[in-house]
Amino acid sequence: MLRFPHAKINLGLRVVAKRPDGFHDLETCFFPVPDLCDALEMLEAETSDLTVYGVNWTESKESNLVWKAMELFREAEPSLPPLHWHLLKRIPSGAGLGGGSSDAAFALRMMAVFRGWKENDERLYAMAAKLGSDCSFFIQDKPMLGSGRGEILHPMEFSLEGYEIRFAFPGIHISTAKAFSGISVSRPAKTIQEILALPPEEWRNHLYNDFENSLFPLYPELAAAKEKLYADGAVYASMSGSGSALYGIFRKVGSQK
Repeated sequence: MLRFPHAKINLGLRVVAKRPDGFHDLETCFFPVPDLCDALEMLEAETSDLTVYGVNWTESKESNLVWKAMELFREAEPSLPPLHWHLLKRIPSGAGLGGGSSDAAFALRMMAVFRGWKENDERLYAMAAKLGSDCSFFIQDKPMLGSGRGEILHPMEFSLEGYEIRFAFPGIHISTAKAFSGISVSRPAKTIQEILALPPEEWRNHLYNDFENSLFPLYPELAAAKEKLYADGAVYASMSGSGSALYGIFRKVGSQK
């Protein structure tokens, strides 16, 4: 079985509260980007294994989220046979694009189909939430308002028809822990849902990613990349997640305002 786990961007990301468990409550819109994807193949085998291509991969297979997803799924399905995974990475890691979370969620979906479950079986959401805060989004895989740690999801009727997304990759790996270490909690006057009801041309002065305030002073190249997107004609530009990738939303040539 072959699937193509894809990236996401965050349309707005506000850190609205610090929780007693040490995590933070967020408000964001997760938006799927199918054009930027990895490739994940699952094969029955004599012994379970994981092979990663496309990056200089030095981690143990046990630390990879695909492997962790398999082990978690096997707890619910002990008769799951040994599986060999082939993962081709194209989504940069440490970029705020959800690459690892997407790989894990698609692995869960593949195993669900393999074992005769529905691909959006409710049990998968609980597994995904254990693997990462934004993993659950990739199970349902359409624009979603995210709250809590990102695992509380509500479908949102929203599209960017007439626009295209372009990326800037400064080549910086930012760990989630480092990104959160300098974050300030704030609660915006308008909700992200209210802001996204405006045309994208009006988002610049309303739709924010709180991580930019803490990370741009540490990495000036991030701010420079964002300004370059605007200089190239983006109607809106932002960092995705906790960085370091930035995206610009551009009106497609020939589309009407």
